[in-house]
Amino acid sequence: MTLLRRLLFGIIAALPAGALVGVVTNPSWIPWAAHMVVLGAVLGLLIGDHRQSNGSAFSVGLLIGLLDWVTWTLTLAPAMEGKTPSWTIEVAVSRFPELVGAALFGALAGLAFHVLSALSPPRPVSQRAKPHVVIVGGGFGGVGAARELDRRLARGLDAHVTLISDSNFLLFTPLLVGVASSTVEARHVSAPVRAGLNQASFLHGRVVSIDTRTRNAYVSAGQEGMVRVPYDELVLAVGAVPHFFDLPGVGEHAFPMKSVEDATGLRNQVLRALERADLEPDPAEQARLLTFVVAGGGFAGTELVAELFDLVHDVLHFYPRLHGLRPRFVIVHAGERLLPELSPKLGLYAQRKLDGRGIEFRLGARVTKATAEDITLDSGESIPTRTLAWTAGNRPNPLVQQITQAPLVVDPTLQVPGMPGLWALGDCARIPDPVSGFHPPTAQHAIREGKAVAKNIAAVLVGRRPVPFRFGGLGVLVSLGHRTAAGEIGGRQISGFLAWVLWRSVYLSKLPSAEKRLRVLADWTLDLVFPRDIALSTKDDRHA
Repeated sequence: MTLLRRLLFGIIAALPAGALVGVVTNPSWIPWAAHMVVLGAVLGLLIGDHRQSNGSAFSVGLLIGLLDWVTWTLTLAPAMEGKTPSWTIEVAVSRFPELVGAALFGALAGLAFHVLSALSPPRPVSQRAKPHVVIVGGGFGGVGAARELDRRLARGLDAHVTLISDSNFLLFTPLLVGVASSTVEARHVSAPVRAGLNQASFLHGRVVSIDTRTRNAYVSAGQEGMVRVPYDELVLAVGAVPHFFDLPGVGEHAFPMKSVEDATGLRNQVLRALERADLEPDPAEQARLLTFVVAGGGFAGTELVAELFDLVHDVLHFYPRLHGLRPRFVIVHAGERLLPELSPKLGLYAQRKLDGRGIEFRLGARVTKATAEDITLDSGESIPTRTLAWTAGNRPNPLVQQITQAPLVVDPTLQVPGMPGLWALGDCARIPDPVSGFHPPTAQHAIREGKAVAKNIAAVLVGRRPVPFRFGGLGVLVSLGHRTAAGEIGGRQISGFLAWVLWRSVYLSKLPSAEKRLRVLADWTLDLVFPRDIALSTKDDRHA
């Protein structure tokens, strides 16, 4: 049932019920009729688009009547007469007849709405099956596309939409560093996908293959085994996976930063290293345990090394045998300067800030090998460590490589050339940008790419032409620990404490729900007052 029909049925149901109650209560009829129209519209909205039983319709109507008695009879009506609203027992008893009338009206209107819904003919069903839009991937781009299509379904888009993801939550990846450094609780950086979808469907499973010729996706869905999902339009938003470049030992010993499990595992590794170092009698092994290496000097690596530095120094006082020792932090980056995404001036500012805390840099260097005890650089230098965090490389999801061996380059409308019905966005695709060549793989771009692909698919389904994706970016910010940050917003460079406040404010505003914003805000507030949590979340670890 469309929104307009629900509103109309609600008003039609309310008017005779209101007239019947009015005969008994004898109100002023014109204001009373207007009042009934408003309540009828509310009734249609609350009952919604779902088939109701007699009892459900009666109950919803009764609830509306009771709420109307409280909000109108006891509150708004006295206020409009210049009186102070009162909710005392004496006032409630004196207005008891109105309560009976409001409850009677609501119950009758609810039942009338149910009868109208049951008697009204359903909308004609098209003889052809509705087109099926399938979205693969539950990240920023995939969820953004699903939510935009969900809104369009509510407004009458004639299609089925299914989002398929191997995780049932949207992960806010920019705050994974906070999970690794114990400033944010792990469950606070994710939001359930189903909670954000009203019209679209969600399938919890992993897409293992896609047949673009027959337009079928094959999904591994737990005990149900392999499920075939036919599609008319398919959106690939599967993101990227860590790329270890087949370097010996790196895949086995490095900690990537792609999931909550990755961030939690790194946090446990750092804390476990402190626990073991506190008991270690051998100075060489103790130094190895207190050396933390981050590979990659982009946004993720720079934020990670800064936050791990703050984590270790914030909790070091809990380990009395480590007093007087100096934990070592090393960042390895293939570029000649840190943060190539920022201007040289801000990159040098960030490097000076980290260097001032004693963080070491290996610029123009690459990790070539890793073991459980050390890493080796291409210069031949060996760094003894038991903790290597990896942010130095990503590659498209293997599902993309199954479809095409070359990088998945889409056209400006986000369609895959030569493959009708296939769209791609986010980290798994290269999206042309007339200014800079290709759009960067950032969260702010993925969110807007998701909305853009949804609008283009909706246009195609009704016979219109898709439009090119255009987005210039809002700016970039990077946290440098110690309540400092750096970035560029609207072409202006900012740094220091103000940039850090802006960094937190922007990320807080981008969280997917008010509940998550409040929880993360509480985490950050507590972090200003109390030391970070050092409780290990697992009893064992692959590096133990």
